[in-house]
Amino acid sequence: MAVTASMVKELRQRTGAGMMECKKALVETNGDIEAAIEHLRKSGLAQADKKSSRVAAEGLVVLASNDDNSEAVLVEVNSETDFVAKDENFLTFAAAAAGNALAGTADDVETLMASDLNGASLEDARQALVSKIGENIQVRRIARMNNGDNIGAYVHGGRIGVLVELEGGNEVVARDIAMHIAALNPEYIDVDDVPAEILEKEKQFLISQAADSGKPADIIEKMVSGRMRKHIAAITLLGQPFVKDGDVTVAKLLEQNGASVKGFTRLEVGEGIEKKADNFAEEVMQQVKGG
Repeated sequence: MAVTASMVKELRQRTGAGMMECKKALVETNGDIEAAIEHLRKSGLAQADKKSSRVAAEGLVVLASNDDNSEAVLVEVNSETDFVAKDENFLTFAAAAAGNALAGTADDVETLMASDLNGASLEDARQALVSKIGENIQVRRIARMNNGDNIGAYVHGGRIGVLVELEGGNEVVARDIAMHIAALNPEYIDVDDVPAEILEKEKQFLISQAADSGKPADIIEKMVSGRMRKHIAAITLLGQPFVKDGDVTVAKLLEQNGASVKGFTRLEVGEGIEKKADNFAEEVMQQVKGG
């Protein structure tokens, strides 16, 4: 059967695959559109499997929340390059992933990827996107808050997302605290949340550092105490100076607004993923020599 332009157009509309891929699939299936769809699905799966070993450390953190902010989710969707993270098809998929996460109850990626999207699974959509774009695309993490008194949510530049749960306060304070967490990246809420071994390790480091100063023991003790206070303030949310007003700590800001922090989550695109360090000068030299 001859493959016509209208057949290619219909297949593109139904699958989202590229024109050449659609034409090739129709030729190989003798114009059978249903068979061509299955062919493209299998081809997409094969390409997704082949590209799954590539490092995907770029991408987006996407936020979805309900109207009254009583529930919110963050989903990190990774790509290989920042360029693809700006592609309309990638953005549509990332938004769909966050929407599915909010609509469902999934707290893990596997469950989310099995969720329905337009009659297929989100995983099917991911595989089709890999086939279409030609990069490894992965949904990496989900963060959810759904039982908060006051949930603040903030995404900075699509690369850092924060959810914070307050008791008391208001929406403005909750968002301000979320923005602060995005900017200063505290590790803990307050000193009570810092593991004892972490505090002891830092204390011993400061003692050994101060001992090299040759100062008397009582002076060293004061030095260590002061430096420990600064260290604790730096790594705890409540101890940090508020990002919008350095004269006020976050603890003081919360106190002024009758609020306290029950918990927070911060996601940053690609954190913890070992990225390949490209040496572009060396790459160019190799190409020149090869030519």
